[in-house]
Amino acid sequence: MSTRTCRRIILRDRPVAEITATTFAEQTVPLPDPAEGEALVEVVWLGIDATQRTWLNPGTTYVDPVAVGDVMRGSGVGRVVASRNPELPEGQWVYGELGWQEYTVARNAGLFGINPVPPGIEPRHMLTVFGVSGLTAYIGVTEVLRVAEADAVLVTGAAGSVGSLAGQIARLTGARVLGTAGSAAKVEWVRDAARFDGCLNYRTDDIPAGLRDFAPDGLTAVFDNVGGVLLENALDNLAPHARIALCGSISSGYTAAGYGAGPANYMQLAFRRARMEGFVFYDHHAAFPSALARLAGWVSAGELHWAEDVVDGLENAPAALQRLFDGANLGKQLVRVK
Repeated sequence: MSTRTCRRIILRDRPVAEITATTFAEQTVPLPDPAEGEALVEVVWLGIDATQRTWLNPGTTYVDPVAVGDVMRGSGVGRVVASRNPELPEGQWVYGELGWQEYTVARNAGLFGINPVPPGIEPRHMLTVFGVSGLTAYIGVTEVLRVAEADAVLVTGAAGSVGSLAGQIARLTGARVLGTAGSAAKVEWVRDAARFDGCLNYRTDDIPAGLRDFAPDGLTAVFDNVGGVLLENALDNLAPHARIALCGSISSGYTAAGYGAGPANYMQLAFRRARMEGFVFYDHHAAFPSALARLAGWVSAGELHWAEDVVDGLENAPAALQRLFDGANLGKQLVRVK
């Protein structure tokens, strides 16, 4: 190896609101040597997801927070560059929780480990359509909402990595799908590339009127990534026995102050006899094989489309995470490490 050091990004201070220049720090440490049964992985791509902001707060959510001084947790893909594990030979592409660093040691496989990229798949697609984004979208639409052909579906955050795929999956089941996004360019992409039946600009359009026009008899399914006012708008336009899947509340900023207030009109759930359910995709790991098979089939047939927003340089990973809350990204936020 030509280099014997490794850069990594550690959590320096827990942010109160936005991520700032003092939230993270860069360290240079000796390059680790793999022990028997281990492999050294060069990290090539990082996947940036809004949920990572919740890990910076002191409280536990569905996982423990990142400890101050620890390498920032995050998904990634990379190549094995040295190995003492015959199942991970040199040159093998792998994916998993690699962290914000140039190199890491692969010690275990499994749901939270580091696994080989399946043959024939572009490695970085394990961070998008075949990774957290695709699996979350698929589970939310098929397992939680159980979308069917007769449904009128609303997807908030429709230009994001999860929302864009969720809407397409719902449409592929035969449902009618409306999205929301925050700019004219995003609205155009959702309509033309992701092929939703329609998309509203929540900054400029009359959302309540748009929902009534799309679903005069009410929305039967809602895939919510945003929370806040958009969730309240959806609750005011529900059909009887509607289903709502809570995937995120990105409008809250996921700051230390919390993850958003409850909707003021939550009693619409009672009036409409509706069901609102939160979910985390990995609770449904038994469905992963069938999910990946269906996603692969749609990708092969050219039925699924997604955008990638690439930021270059490990040192820019903190700014890439903040981009999600500034609405600056279109589709999946990725960091090309070098």
